[in-house]
Amino acid sequence: MKRKPSDSGFNYTSLALFGGTFVLGVGIGIAFSSTANLSPENVASREVIDRSAPNPELCIQYGASAVVMDARIFMTLNPFNVYVAQPSMRPGCVLRTNNWAILEQRGLLKSEEVRDCKNRMNTFGFTGTLEGSPQISCIYQNEAAKNFFLNQPGAAAPAPETDRF
Repeated sequence: MKRKPSDSGFNYTSLALFGGTFVLGVGIGIAFSSTANLSPENVASREVIDRSAPNPELCIQYGASAVVMDARIFMTLNPFNVYVAQPSMRPGCVLRTNNWAILEQRGLLKSEEVRDCKNRMNTFGFTGTLEGSPQISCIYQNEAAKNFFLNQPGAAAPAPETDRF
């Protein structure tokens, strides 16, 4: 028995319906993506963090931009309880150990501070611009902390120079 073209599963009406649905979906997707908020209140990408870092060009060239979280923790012993104050978050920068001279040249660190930090095999991080009055801290890289985002399928491994400071 011979089949008519109109008897097939896909006729022109269903193709037009599928095409219209596709175009509508693409249009809705574009509308949602164009309303993405890239303001400082929405820190959703590395680029936003890099732009917000103090001295962004210096930070990216000699270290890495960071989100600095300051929190106070209170602990009572009798009864045993732990309380955490509301943390404050602000942009910061972590310098690689071979770039500490930048802070020394600007007179922001004393030689004793550099020696003490280097003896503990730590590095320096800061908030606030270097031209102003930055808050500089000797910070420790926690080797026990794992980046569970790297275990995701399809995730690329970081470049070796960004793995260790």
